[in-house]
Amino acid sequence: MAPGLDFFKSSETTDVPVVQISADEPGTNGTSPAPEVTPKPDVYYNARFDPKNFLEGELSFDAATRLRQLLARPGIVIAPGICDGISARCALEAGFDCMYQSGAATTASRLGMPDLAIATLNDFVQSAQMVCSLSPSTPVIADADTGFGGTAMVARTVYQYIRAGVAGMHIEDQVQTKRCGHLMGKQVVSREEFLTRIRAAVIARDSFPGGSNFVVIGRTDSAQVLGMEEAVIRLKLAADAGADVCFIEGVKTAELLTSTVEALKPKPVLVNVISGGLTPSFTCKEAEALGAKIIIFSLVSCVAAVHGIRAAMQSLKKTGTDFSSAKGMDPKAFFEVMGLEDVVSLDARAGGSSFEVV
Repeated sequence: MAPGLDFFKSSETTDVPVVQISADEPGTNGTSPAPEVTPKPDVYYNARFDPKNFLEGELSFDAATRLRQLLARPGIVIAPGICDGISARCALEAGFDCMYQSGAATTASRLGMPDLAIATLNDFVQSAQMVCSLSPSTPVIADADTGFGGTAMVARTVYQYIRAGVAGMHIEDQVQTKRCGHLMGKQVVSREEFLTRIRAAVIARDSFPGGSNFVVIGRTDSAQVLGMEEAVIRLKLAADAGADVCFIEGVKTAELLTSTVEALKPKPVLVNVISGGLTPSFTCKEAEALGAKIIIFSLVSCVAAVHGIRAAMQSLKKTGTDFSSAKGMDPKAFFEVMGLEDVVSLDARAGGSSFEVV
């Protein structure tokens, strides 16, 4: 059997725990899970990833392991969206213990383009390599869109993300010509195609040389297309296929978030908050009270950057100087946010003298 495949067991096998959809849950009629017939031959179980294994001990220096520890322990995981090295440095300076590499933010910052399936795997990986290198033990959750192709590309994405230092990624059920989850006109693939993406990601993670605690997050955008009932069913099936976390995009009310969390227990649920988007602007405390385990603010840095840079450019155009927009920050103060002291300290400890005066 190929590496990673041995964690999938037939639902008829009794030697490992299995997760089944109850006949009285939403979307069922007492006998079948939904109008669409979906084969469900295998249920994933890997004892190594049992949350109980991550409850105790010091937080790991391995980012993926640390993310699992944060998920297993009390408190909501807050991950601000970052778009580049500057925003990542600012998030770290503010004290966040997790960050989120948004696909929309990556596309905007690297390409200056909208989130319409324009950025490639290479764009995402190169951005992740840089961001993860700034604080290797801080978990970064990265958007992986649709996996950038078929199952082989999904597996390649997992491998490249793990090598880049990413702690976890979410993969979705939109068609390849996808768009931001908070835009209209979305289309989704069939349940089975979505599940092949999840399985491919899980198998790739479990077959990574040397092992990995990389977190696979299943995301569905089907709520706006097929309804909440179908979205919950898809995420239950994704959990059976090995997804560690469930991400339902575009939850429109607090009540729907609560009911989704209840339906997907014990799997942790991720909620995405974008000001002006489909989901209400939950605060971190509100999302935690509603049962969410991870909250991401996808565009927090991008939108702030647009406002700040636009104002600075307009001021420069009008006044002919950048004095007011600098707000007293000189070059050294700027570089201090970018890790100046770390570089100077490293040089001195290594016996260098290049940066004795900066």
